[in-house]
Amino acid sequence: MNTIIVHTDSEEKWKALKAFMKALNIQFELPTTKETPYKQEFVNMVLEAEKDIKKGKGKKISSKEFDNLWK
Repeated sequence: MNTIIVHTDSEEKWKALKAFMKALNIQFELPTTKETPYKQEFVNMVLEAEKDIKKGKGKKISSKEFDNLWK
C-alpha cells in the first residue's frame, strides 16, 4: 500500500480528485478536521468583527489616517 498527500488549491479540484479516486476504487481517508495555523481565539475575534461591520458598527478612516497609525 502506498500513501500520498495531496494539497489542492480549490474545492473544485478537491471534488474532482475525490470523484477520480472513487471511480478507480482507490481507498482514501478524509481529514477529521481542517487544520488552521490560527488559534481559535483569534478566529472568533475576526468573525465577531465581521458581524459588527455588517451591523454598521465600526469606524471608517482615510488612507492618510491609516498611515499615521504606524508613525
